[in-house]
Amino acid sequence: MVRGLLTLVGIAVMLLGQQAFAAVNWPLEPAVKAKSWVLLDARSGQILAKHEENKRLAPASMTKMMTLYLAFEAAKQGTLDLDERVNVSKKAWKIGGSTMFLEPRMHPTVREVLHGIATLSGNDAATVVAEHLAGSTDEFVRLMNAKAADLGMSNTHFMNPTGFPEDNHFSTAMDMAKLGVALWRDFPKFFEIFAEKSYTFDGRKQWNRNRLLWSLPEAKGMKTGHTEEAGYCLTGAAEKGNMRLVSSLFGAASDKARQEQSKVLLKYGMRQFVTVRPKEKDIRRKIEVFEGKTDAVWVKPAKAIWITVPKGSEKHLSFKLSYKSPQLAPIQKGQALGKVQAVLHTKKEDVVLQSVPVLAQQSVEQASWFGRKTDALKLWWRNQ
Repeated sequence: MVRGLLTLVGIAVMLLGQQAFAAVNWPLEPAVKAKSWVLLDARSGQILAKHEENKRLAPASMTKMMTLYLAFEAAKQGTLDLDERVNVSKKAWKIGGSTMFLEPRMHPTVREVLHGIATLSGNDAATVVAEHLAGSTDEFVRLMNAKAADLGMSNTHFMNPTGFPEDNHFSTAMDMAKLGVALWRDFPKFFEIFAEKSYTFDGRKQWNRNRLLWSLPEAKGMKTGHTEEAGYCLTGAAEKGNMRLVSSLFGAASDKARQEQSKVLLKYGMRQFVTVRPKEKDIRRKIEVFEGKTDAVWVKPAKAIWITVPKGSEKHLSFKLSYKSPQLAPIQKGQALGKVQAVLHTKKEDVVLQSVPVLAQQSVEQASWFGRKTDALKLWWRNQ
C-alpha cells in the first residue's frame, strides 16, 4: 500500500510541477538545439525545462541504463554476486558496435561487465548481463519492460538490452530522465560508476563517451547514445548543493553538440534555481487522538520533501501541514491522516508546488467501551 501511495505521490509531484511551471514567473528557458529534451530536479521531481519531452524516439545506448538498473537491483537484493564470473556467448561476442572486446574464452566478473556497460557502453557486456540474469535476452527484455512500467515510463518499450535500432524500440526524454532519477535514488553507491572517465579491461583502456565528465565540474555522469536513426543522445546528471539535476536530450547533431547542449540545460538549472527542504517542525507533528488506547500519534510525510524554486523566491515558500481534527481510533500504521503542502506565495496567487500525504507512524487501537464514551464526552464538552 505504501509503495502504491509513493507512486501516486511521484505522479502528483510531476503534475503539480507542470502546473506551477505555468503559474509562477519561471526563468526563461534556454535555447537547446535537439529534437527533444527535459531537465528535472531528481530530489523534488520538478520539471525545470522541457521541449517535446514525451515524443517517442529511439533511445540508442541510453537503453543500457535500464540494463544496469536491473543488474543493480539484483545485486542490492543479493541475487547477483558482483564477484561471480560469467560466460560470454557467441551472440555477445559477435554483436558488434561499441564493445569491451569480450570473447568466449573469457570469464569476466559481473563487476567488470557492469563497468563495461556504464563506462564503455559495451553491447557485448549488456548482452552478457542480460543472458546471465534472465537466461536469454528475450526474457530480459520482458523484465526491462515490466520495470519501465513500474517506474512510470509510460512512453517506453524495449526490444533489446543494448539500444540497437529495432522496430517498436522507443523511449522519450521524460522517461529516460525518470530512469536516471530512479538510478540515482535507488542505488546511490552503484550510481558512482557513471562518473568513471575510463576503464581498462584485458589490458585495453577505453574512455567514457560522456564528455560532460571533463567539461562540467558538477557532472556526475550518466549515459550517452548514438545511432543514425537516434542521432546523438545524452542523459546527464549534475549535483550542486541540494540540487540533483538530471537532463535527457535526444537528437543532437553531433557528439560535441550533445555535450554542449546538455551542459546548457544543466548550467541553466544550477544558475537559475535552488532546491530546499522544510524544517522538521513544519512537517512532523504529534496530533491528538480520541477513543484510542493512546491519546496521540506522530505523523510525518510519506516521502522526503524537496522543493525546487527560482533563486530568490525561496523566501516566499512556506509549508502547510493539515489534517482532520479530531482524529478517532482505530488508526493503522501508515494510514494517511492529512497532507503537507509546499506553497509558493506570488503577487498574483499562492501556488501549490507539492502535496504529500502525512502518515501515522504507529497504530492506535480502539479503547474500551468506557474509554470511548469518556472521550466522546470530552469532545462534546470541548465543542460547547
